[in-house]
Amino acid sequence: MMTFGRWFLLALATATVNGEAVQKENLELPASAAAQREAARGLFIDSYEAYMKYAWGHDDLLPVSESYTDGRNGWGASIADAMSTMWIMGLYDWFNQAVNHTATVDFSQSQTDATVSLFETTIRYVGGFLSAYELSGNQYKVLVDKAEQVAQQMAYAWVGDNAIPFGYMNFTGHQPVVDTSNIAEAGTLTLEWNRLSLYTGNDTYRQLAEKAVQYMINMPSPLPGMPAQGIDPATGNAVGGYVTWGGGSDSYFEYLIKYPRLTNTDDNYADAWQTAVDTSMKELLRTSTVDNWLYLADYDDDKKIRHVGSHLACFYGGNWILGGKLTNNDTLVNIGLQLTDACWNTYASTATGIGPEVFAYASSDGNYTGGPAPDDEQTQFYNDHGFYITTADYILRPEVLESNFYAWRVTGDTKYLDNAAHAIESFQKYLPATVAYTGINDVNDIESSLIDDMESFWFAEVLKYLYLTFDDPNHISLDDYVFNTECHPFKAPTAKALYGSGPGPHPVSGSAQPFNAPAAGTAPAPVISPNPALPTPLAQALNL
Repeated sequence: MMTFGRWFLLALATATVNGEAVQKENLELPASAAAQREAARGLFIDSYEAYMKYAWGHDDLLPVSESYTDGRNGWGASIADAMSTMWIMGLYDWFNQAVNHTATVDFSQSQTDATVSLFETTIRYVGGFLSAYELSGNQYKVLVDKAEQVAQQMAYAWVGDNAIPFGYMNFTGHQPVVDTSNIAEAGTLTLEWNRLSLYTGNDTYRQLAEKAVQYMINMPSPLPGMPAQGIDPATGNAVGGYVTWGGGSDSYFEYLIKYPRLTNTDDNYADAWQTAVDTSMKELLRTSTVDNWLYLADYDDDKKIRHVGSHLACFYGGNWILGGKLTNNDTLVNIGLQLTDACWNTYASTATGIGPEVFAYASSDGNYTGGPAPDDEQTQFYNDHGFYITTADYILRPEVLESNFYAWRVTGDTKYLDNAAHAIESFQKYLPATVAYTGINDVNDIESSLIDDMESFWFAEVLKYLYLTFDDPNHISLDDYVFNTECHPFKAPTAKALYGSGPGPHPVSGSAQPFNAPAAGTAPAPVISPNPALPTPLAQALNL
């Protein structure tokens, strides 16, 4: 049996041909970029100093009330999410302090009464620790140990032969919360658990994550290559037929192209991404009747197009830009750039210069959203800006700035630097709280009330994307690193010449079975689930 280490080395050895570079060749920053980079760093420093004073060791700072909250099991989510940004910004003393604190935390038990989210814990803690381990030159083995400590417990989310994990775990009794999940929660594990297998030598983690995604790639779907948002881990069946690039589905699609770039192995993932993109171009791509803004609509349970958008979904511009480069498809890059511009328009159009949580459009085929029609004020807003606001808050989301970062690194067009500079200015002006910075309830009101919570992804994503936008493009280059959905970078091997099998859609089987599943009568697949009865070999491997 091939060990994970040998498998990974083989993947590196086979990646001998350079593909098309993702980043624009000889990309240079203007002189003004240094001040903006330091402004982003200053936002981080101000925020983290307040966190250390009022919330140290807890998950989130409450910047209005100068207190804290523990919504991520009390393990210090802000510390985990901030570490990779600290290293990139050169804040090494704080980084070392964060490592030392992390070494004292028991991740085998929740520090609160809450259950543990497989998805949130993976992208923040496992992803954050392993990225920090890599960035710091593999110096701090305790980061791998702590990532594995929490993953050991999360492995119980796979029950029996189920391909799909349950979304939440009770660590005390090693029991999952038996409930439905979604494809984002089940399908956003591959990058992190692959790295965990690499650094622990235990291939179980990679197999678990891949098993879930390969199942979803092949399950029957409402649209070709696009599984329904909801899924039942107990049966493996879809729940409803809602299709979206937004929350609940988003990072499943995101990782379909990022995982093959990180591993240089199976074309099935990139092919599945290309199929989803091809379907989206045919079925979901729309333009607004005002200003022709490009967006990806939703497809609901009743097979109706919903002309909705969201801050969360705005990652798709950057994802299509990256995927277009990796698949050598300039059409996808250009569409990604247009999607990015439309999402930036949600920032440029508000009184604060910050984009709202949820919004909507009208297109040539209607304006159905599944919700109420816009009132007179929002109708006028649509006529002025080409979209209207349905949920006006900003909770420190990063996705628009994420796509803007990809657009800058790929094109070198300085309008994306201008966008990021305007965002920094708006954050400095409208987000200050009693201490640090926080979200606001109405992005179209310059005197909006504040939201008393500084989410940990402010450290991991918003401030890192802004900093890197103005940083040396060769530092954390998109040709050298793959970012997880929480913006924690992982070092990637030399790129292949092409990801996927080539242009065009790649039909999936619809068999609801994983790729490379053993044929009937062949040797059984490896045992990779500790539930309901923990197999002895796996128990030994996981030290349980």
